Amino acid sequence: MYPPELVKPMRQELVDAGFEELYSAQDVEEALAKKGTTLVMVNSVCGCAAGTARPGTIASLQLDKKPDHLATVFAGVDQESTSKAREMMVPFPPSSPSIALFKDGQLVHMLERHHIEGRSAQMIAENLLGAYAEYC
Repeated sequence: MYPPELVKPMRQELVDAGFEELYSAQDVEEALAKKGTTLVMVNSVCGCAAGTARPGTIASLQLDKKPDHLATVFAGVDQESTSKAREMMVPFPPSSPSIALFKDGQLVHMLERHHIEGRSAQMIAENLLGAYAEYC
């Protein structure tokens, strides 16, 4: 568990971009029960979350075609919601950071940590924009 003061700016970066923080399994279930598309970011304190995952995800939202709903859980902090979100991301193994796009509650696109590490924020954004073009 990370101290709240450490993760606050990492949380706030996504909240400021319009993401809803999910704290419980019920929060995750309700978020994914919504009609339309929902982007879920499993946030993390790691360098690739700060350097590419969060900036790339936020950059992907600048165009008109984007998910209807934005949500986030924080790995290592929000254990219940992170566990439930990861359960909804099966068959992909737990990974943080990671970014998942759901359509009507069904997983349709996934970026795992190995898709994020070593890639630029622009590459992350372009990957997500391709998914938005197909599913949003």
